[in-house]
Amino acid sequence: MAEGGNGHLGKMDSTESRWVARDEEDDSNEEDDDSSHRTSSESDEDEENVEQRLIRTGPRIDSFDVEALEIHGAHRNNFEDASLGRHIVLALQTLGVVFGDVGTSPLYTFDVMFNKYPLVQKEDVLGALSLVLYTLILVSLVKYILVVLWANDDGEGGTFALYSLICRNAKASLLPNQLPSDAHISSFRLKVPSPELERSLKIKEHLEKSIILKKMLLVLVLFGTSMVIADGVVTPAMSVMSAFNGLKVGISSIKQEEVVMISIASLVILFSVQRFGTSKVGFAVGPALFIWFCSLGGIGIYNLLKYGTFVLRAFNPLYIYYYYKRNPTEAWLSLGGCLLCVTGSEAMFADLCYFSVRSVQFTFVFLILPCLLLGYLGQGAFLMENLTQNEQVFFSSIPREVFWPVFIIATIAALIASRTMTTATFSCIKQSIALGCFPRLKIIHTSREFMGQIYIPVINWFLLVFCVAFVVTFGSIYEIGNAYGIAELGVMIMTTIFVTIIMLLIWQINIVIVLCFLTFFLGLELLFFSSVLGSVVDGSWVMLVFAAVLFTIMYIWNYGSKLKYETEVKQKLSMDLMLDLGCNLGTIRAPGIGLVYNELVRGVPAIFGHFLTTLPAIHSMIIFVCIKYVPVPVVPQTERFLFRRVRPKSYHMFRCIARYGYKDVRKEHHQTFEQLLIESLEKFIRREAQERSLESEEDADTDLEKEDSCTNILVAPNDNVYSLGMPLLASSEASTCFDEPHDESAALPDAHLSLSLDRELSFIHKAKESGVVYLLGHGDIRARKDSWFIKKLVINYLYAFLRKNCRRGIASFAVPHTNLMQVRMTYMV
Repeated sequence: MAEGGNGHLGKMDSTESRWVARDEEDDSNEEDDDSSHRTSSESDEDEENVEQRLIRTGPRIDSFDVEALEIHGAHRNNFEDASLGRHIVLALQTLGVVFGDVGTSPLYTFDVMFNKYPLVQKEDVLGALSLVLYTLILVSLVKYILVVLWANDDGEGGTFALYSLICRNAKASLLPNQLPSDAHISSFRLKVPSPELERSLKIKEHLEKSIILKKMLLVLVLFGTSMVIADGVVTPAMSVMSAFNGLKVGISSIKQEEVVMISIASLVILFSVQRFGTSKVGFAVGPALFIWFCSLGGIGIYNLLKYGTFVLRAFNPLYIYYYYKRNPTEAWLSLGGCLLCVTGSEAMFADLCYFSVRSVQFTFVFLILPCLLLGYLGQGAFLMENLTQNEQVFFSSIPREVFWPVFIIATIAALIASRTMTTATFSCIKQSIALGCFPRLKIIHTSREFMGQIYIPVINWFLLVFCVAFVVTFGSIYEIGNAYGIAELGVMIMTTIFVTIIMLLIWQINIVIVLCFLTFFLGLELLFFSSVLGSVVDGSWVMLVFAAVLFTIMYIWNYGSKLKYETEVKQKLSMDLMLDLGCNLGTIRAPGIGLVYNELVRGVPAIFGHFLTTLPAIHSMIIFVCIKYVPVPVVPQTERFLFRRVRPKSYHMFRCIARYGYKDVRKEHHQTFEQLLIESLEKFIRREAQERSLESEEDADTDLEKEDSCTNILVAPNDNVYSLGMPLLASSEASTCFDEPHDESAALPDAHLSLSLDRELSFIHKAKESGVVYLLGHGDIRARKDSWFIKKLVINYLYAFLRKNCRRGIASFAVPHTNLMQVRMTYMV
């Protein structure tokens, strides 16, 4: 790891005080017979934080902060400090990535709105147009552009980004693998509530204590994610079919069945080329979307000039009232179609990855919104003079001279919108996999430069099959439009709820403003939702069933994974047992390094006992490696590894936590990963020895025979050293089991420590030269015989089926089979 830093953290004698959260120990999750014999260092390691109070204290050091104390600059995009020219370039890129979906909504909005009943008077057009205009302004502009975009998670948007942001500021995750040291990651950027703001503290306390609230948050995020995936199915079907519907205007002889066949062929081609990636999508399709928005605005201006500007009166919201007064039932049913004008608003937030908030706001306010408003006004002006032509309104309003060029541009825009939403679905699923809410799948990274551009083959073909099924089953955009509304509203409602929690917990703004936001937008979205549910018999029920199946899969996977982790925690090996086995661990220690992969962040996993009883020999050095996903987008490479000793020094056992963010790419070659891990371990040992040397200078009379063998020494990457006040390690024990030569110079403390350090580093080098072996344990779970029938069904069949067919952990390591050893273990839950 890179050394040096800003050096803002003081040493042990620092008198600087600060506000921190006091952690209270809770051993409720530990076995009764093990807790009474636990050493002081192990008790510190296994503590659980169940209650927090803000108190003023000195710098608090956690036992896993060895490599995380120094905060380096995070690898973030400095978009906010960019020049005006840079913002303009970014604005052009955002056209092809962020606004494809919302930009193609004029192709089908009025078609779906007026499908239920024919237009009879011009005032109906003004009322419906006014409804569309204000829905676009209130939802897309006010809610998403001005409010929701600021709730991003360090530049990442989407449902899981909101959830991770909440989990980072309050321990709301159900998986008990959180560590205090995670808060020291530079990309964590934790905002501790001020003591003066009791409301924020109470919300944080309730979230951390209430298991019901945690489960509710999980249910909401899983429901929102299932709706995002459903949106990834229906968006390509809706966009492509609406574009090719224009053929019926340009060629009067074409039939709907032919449009369906062309749409299916286009969808197959669209998903087939998805595997080639989107590394150049911003530059490649940005100009095409720019031409589309200019064409949309130009056609709107043409229709306003041709049919009159009387339609501008639609900006008066009173026309909405008159619309509902004349036709209450029809107007209420038209809300489902009106909602389609803001489809893609959620995608503007979910696709925020590589663009600044201001660049998205700039593009929407000065280009997207004016063009959309002009497009809808132009269609409204056309309808007022052609009340009977309420199908394919956009294509019918195009001047005949430019119909085919505009049709080609509209088709390209629809295909771009479909591909962008598919990519957003991939990103959402990757986040859910990283946070343990979706079965592991093969993820292919299509860009060496941008880690967020990915391709998931299984999901790609899954979306294709269901897209084609939707097109074949319904055969028109009107029934698909109802299902589209269900998917969009599900995500919007979840976003409103999560942003409200962020306002209360993190932003800490006035409660009146929060209540106004929640009441207005949640009420508006529930009104739209009631309209869409009124058309459930027309096809929306399919989307509800589809989302329910996805939700069930994700919940079962999360439930099973949580049970498995909790069982591993309860059945981890006792440290007393490890001491009884001795430094040879009851078997022969063969040369080499064994990387024991496990999911525990604390303790020795029970699967290691199976290795000891199954193998006649164990490697001379053992490193327990835990791949842990932290609720942040990216963990800098310099803060990737945390190390700690396990038991006496003579055991040559370490614990390593390799931390990744949910957007990180685990694409290191296994040899590169091994090299980084060993280098980090060597630095940990050197800094540990340096700390002992400093303490020996302060207390020359320290009795080495009374030193404890489990160290809690902390050293920052800038070589500042810290102590937890624990006894030191008896270095003389290092030669107990490995026949290392003993030098009489060890009588001198400094010489002894130096010699011990050299021996240990030499031992690591020799072990590395002997080879590195990956010891993988497959832990399965089965329900106990006395469990309920539902639990047996979920664990023994449904969860077992998902584990059997998902991507195994071994596939993520990409190591030769000659370097692998596997042991299977079954836990009864």
